[in-house]
Amino acid sequence: MRRVTTFAAALLTGALALTACGGSSTSQTSPADSSSGSSSAPAKSKLKVGLAYDIGGRGDQSFNDSAAAGLDKAKADLGIEAKEAEASAGEADSAKEERLRALAGAGFNPVIAVGFAYSGAVAKVAKENPDIHFAIIDDANAAGPNITNLLFAENQGSFLVGAAAALKSTKKNIGFIGGVDVPLIHKFQAGYEAGAKAVDPSIKIQSKYLTQPPDFSGFGAPDKGKTAAAGMYDAGADVVFAAAGGSGAGVFEAAKTAGTKAIGVDSDQYKTADPAVRSVILTSMLKKVDVAVFDFIKSATEGTYTPGPRIYDLKANGVDYSTSGGQVDDIKDKLDAFKQKIISGEITVPEK
Repeated sequence: MRRVTTFAAALLTGALALTACGGSSTSQTSPADSSSGSSSAPAKSKLKVGLAYDIGGRGDQSFNDSAAAGLDKAKADLGIEAKEAEASAGEADSAKEERLRALAGAGFNPVIAVGFAYSGAVAKVAKENPDIHFAIIDDANAAGPNITNLLFAENQGSFLVGAAAALKSTKKNIGFIGGVDVPLIHKFQAGYEAGAKAVDPSIKIQSKYLTQPPDFSGFGAPDKGKTAAAGMYDAGADVVFAAAGGSGAGVFEAAKTAGTKAIGVDSDQYKTADPAVRSVILTSMLKKVDVAVFDFIKSATEGTYTPGPRIYDLKANGVDYSTSGGQVDDIKDKLDAFKQKIISGEITVPEK
């Protein structure tokens, strides 16, 4: 359950919406799992970490929850203090700037921004606060001596679930739903389509984006996801992959109604989705935001912080596919063969 409180940042105007530091869902490979058996509390760290979520915040069962899992592990293993803030749908860049300023002004260092929508805000606020270390997930444009860019090879992980979709489809008809029509999500689509066509060059692939910029609500609109997926299933698809954050919950509902399959994204959604729809989740494309967040915080505690890009690809175990539910066990050898070919360079996965 999420609860919201507010605090006023010193010398700053406005309020900052904060999410509780309670439990969250974790992915199959979440580092938060590794500390579950600990019997003693970690030594208290002096580090105070601020984390600003994208739309949906903690509890979206996808992208934001993966970031939350990394933060939770850092609290459990490193003894850090943390504050969490959440974006609102349709908010202006100025609101994102104020959120980051409030965290920095309240003594949180480093500050982590979850999502490319924070690009302009991070670039501006980091320049204003040269002594604060910032990290931004999914954006390479914000640059500076105190900014680390946490990036992923989403196309590589999506290739694997695209191959899974084609191997499991009996109708030779699958679908892709993107939350918002932006370059980042194009990487998911490109990888998914390449993986499916590597299995079956003649397979039909339907595609749809829920919203167009500057409308980013497509990452948190289950109703839109459900409608889009239902249309694809009605048009013959029997597997749909949604790279759409919280909107994916609606895709799972549509798959349940249609008696078909869906593919999750970012975290192992078989573990986090409503139990009523878990049976439709074929696999999930794992984007290990939790690992990146924990790694960044750990480097800050060790004084080894470095600015610039950190890329999490298949070779670095930054992306993968999930096996929860056992629905891809019979094709795992084929998927792992594709994985090794990507890692070795035999297969180059397109990004667009």
